[in-house]
Amino acid sequence: MDTKKILEQVKEGELSIEEAEEWFRRQPFEDLGYAKLDTHRKLRSGCAEVIFCSGKADDHLLSIYERLYLAEGEVLGTRADKEQAALVQGRLKEVVYDPLSRILKIEKKDKEYVGKIVVCTAGTADIPVAEEAAQTAEFFGNRVERLYDVGVSGLHRLLSRVETVQKANCVIAVAGMEGALASVIGGLVDKPVIAVPTSVGYGASLNGISALLTMINSCANGIATVNIDNGYGAGYIASQINRLGVYKNG
Repeated sequence: MDTKKILEQVKEGELSIEEAEEWFRRQPFEDLGYAKLDTHRKLRSGCAEVIFCSGKADDHLLSIYERLYLAEGEVLGTRADKEQAALVQGRLKEVVYDPLSRILKIEKKDKEYVGKIVVCTAGTADIPVAEEAAQTAEFFGNRVERLYDVGVSGLHRLLSRVETVQKANCVIAVAGMEGALASVIGGLVDKPVIAVPTSVGYGASLNGISALLTMINSCANGIATVNIDNGYGAGYIASQINRLGVYKNG
């Protein structure tokens, strides 16, 4: 529940001042001992705290997931494995797990999607990272269109959809190997491009470092690069950019 809804319920007499006071008293974080849940984050930044599942103890993950669900009515978890998904689903039946992106989520059913973000991949091996980006952006209420397997080895595939790319408020370019896709897209659009290097490629790609360096050193304007395989980071930034575009355009 957010601050605005709390105040509206007090105004309408649906919630007492004492109950509202108790809710605000829990801000800005809830101390669980092993974790401090940032329940104030949505009020500050517009988006609630997200769970990075990898490496968490089972009991910690379950407790954090349940507490955030209780506080927000929806939860996004990233980098969850199948065992963690089964564990959380055993407690919360509403949880949906996507093994491709490794996203573990509960979403509100009445969500509205705004603007447009286009997520592109160079190849099909880049899709897991791209899906993490796309589903993150969708979770935060953004309309997303996917263009997969449009890399530079067959440039005509991207050029056949160039109008789609140019109409987006933001483009996410996901590529491994040499990572050239972001530079090509950067030369075609007048909107920000978020480059995501992936760890896809043969030996000299150095698990994504080659693509990372290519993207950082791009001569195309308007490109910002996130860390290797960081689909979540790209999806979050794209969400912020898209909302600015929606606000600007009315």
